[in-house]
Amino acid sequence: MPSIKELNHIAAILRRDSLIATTAAGSGHPTSCLSCADLMAALFFGEMRFNPRSPNNADNDQFIMSKGHAAPILYSALYRSKCINNDLTSLRRMHSQLEGHPMPRSLPWVKVATGSLGQGLSVGLGMALASKLEKRSNKTFVLLGDSELAEGSVYEALQLASHLKLNNLIAIADVNRLGQTGPTMLEHDISSYSARFKSFGWTVLTINGHNIKQILSALKTAGKSKKPTMILAKTLKGKGLSIEDKNGWHGKAIPKDQLSRYLNQLPDPEFPQVTIKAPKSKPAKNKKIKLPPINNYKEPAATREAYGRALATLCSANKQVVALDAEVSNSTHSTDVKKHNKSQFIETYIAEQNLIGIALGLSKSGIYPFASTFSAFLTRAHDQIRMAALSDASFTICGSHAGVSIGEDGASQMGLEDISLFRALPNSSVFYPSDPISCEKLTQATTQLPGIKYIRTTRPKTPVIYKKEDKFPVGDFKIVKGSTKDKAVLAGSGITLHEALAAHEFLKSRGVQTAVVDLYCIKPFKEQKFITFLEAHGGRLVVAEDHRKAGGIGEMISSALVKFKSKARMQHLFVQGVPHSASKTQLLGKHKIDSKAIVNAYKSL
Repeated sequence: MPSIKELNHIAAILRRDSLIATTAAGSGHPTSCLSCADLMAALFFGEMRFNPRSPNNADNDQFIMSKGHAAPILYSALYRSKCINNDLTSLRRMHSQLEGHPMPRSLPWVKVATGSLGQGLSVGLGMALASKLEKRSNKTFVLLGDSELAEGSVYEALQLASHLKLNNLIAIADVNRLGQTGPTMLEHDISSYSARFKSFGWTVLTINGHNIKQILSALKTAGKSKKPTMILAKTLKGKGLSIEDKNGWHGKAIPKDQLSRYLNQLPDPEFPQVTIKAPKSKPAKNKKIKLPPINNYKEPAATREAYGRALATLCSANKQVVALDAEVSNSTHSTDVKKHNKSQFIETYIAEQNLIGIALGLSKSGIYPFASTFSAFLTRAHDQIRMAALSDASFTICGSHAGVSIGEDGASQMGLEDISLFRALPNSSVFYPSDPISCEKLTQATTQLPGIKYIRTTRPKTPVIYKKEDKFPVGDFKIVKGSTKDKAVLAGSGITLHEALAAHEFLKSRGVQTAVVDLYCIKPFKEQKFITFLEAHGGRLVVAEDHRKAGGIGEMISSALVKFKSKARMQHLFVQGVPHSASKTQLLGKHKIDSKAIVNAYKSL
């Protein structure tokens, strides 16, 4: 291990690299880098075990730069440890791998996108939990800024990490006192921070964050703790420069004509010869997910029930598949996993932001997670979901109790914006099954796709439409009813497909033939194939959805009609206003998305 003198030299070089890179870029956060330089030197060159030639080695110690604006010093540490060989002065340029905030698409050493503050600790929790599940001895380190300690999601992670006894999770708070616009809430009140984190059941260590000896001692103590550890490092923003601990320098690069003057305020040593400690590696496991036979259904069943059964069979067949739930598992039916594979069920309690952050961390560590809660409550975790998409993550999210069809529970429990949320994400897939067979098939299909996958399930039981041998290709739709004499197409998803089928039967009794289409895959979607079918079956379309208009299924279809210059006519039925408590039947009628409304919409075309 390098000497304390050598680690001090490394810290000085990391500071110089950060100044030079941000000045070359003309933007960035150099003072935020300087406050954590000693911490980074001790971590990367004194404490962490990793193979610089193998970023995806499952036994590497993991590091998350939760304060993502300090990306330049992360790049410096990776460069100086020979993990990367990029030109540090290419920071923030169009074709550079060194983006303004860390992004996995650019560097394999960056596991998750950071920069939206308060999320790194949840991700670290997920990574540490994955190591426990796979019985690996590596540790996960999370560097937090003190400004982000005001984020509620940090405390969601704190309470669960201690509950799960994740002693392989080590958080370091860079308490440099200054935020973007001025002092932080507690400034340098380390004792208040300490009392706060101790109350969450963590081992808490307080140090001078610029004293290498104290940093190394704290890391050694943390490694022996039986609980997760929070190291509170008192630091100074802009450490080493004449502007240290001065407000007004957040996010400001040193001007080029002043760079030499500031560099002269820092030591300029040669980089010492150091050897990174390699981890003890265990053999990699086969991560290919096996798809077991789906369950039989003869009686009506809710898609949420089918989701739970599908998830349970997936977990039984694959030890790397886990279920997470925000304490509504008896409603989402992810509780089915607990009945047979208790170790593969993770209760995150009522903390949806933490739920998604943990799922992201698990997914980056060889585990395939299914995260479940009510669709309405996923909006609380929108930013975590967005950041997971930016992290090129692959996992499945299930939102149950979607739409007004949940009935009497009322508007606060009704997911009516979730489709738009997930459609807008890059590289996402959105599924809305209408019966238990399609739900099981689509639940399995999500494990074979990249990106964030969303399954929307409904509360009420619905009839079984399909057979076990039916297939549900990604991006396609299902023609449930159709003839050569169709006057129109009635399209629905989930609960509204059954309303479309009822409307079809009513119109048929009046001598009007219609096709019925199940839009089970909302994204991706074979637009041209659908329009070709539509134009061959009357050129008139009614789309009914248990969702808001904005960003929903109807808007998706409308944009396709415009894109392909179709002359087909369309009526779009959707939920308007704020729903009231009532029965499913009453609410579908009130909001004009039931079979009667579909019939009337057809007549208006």
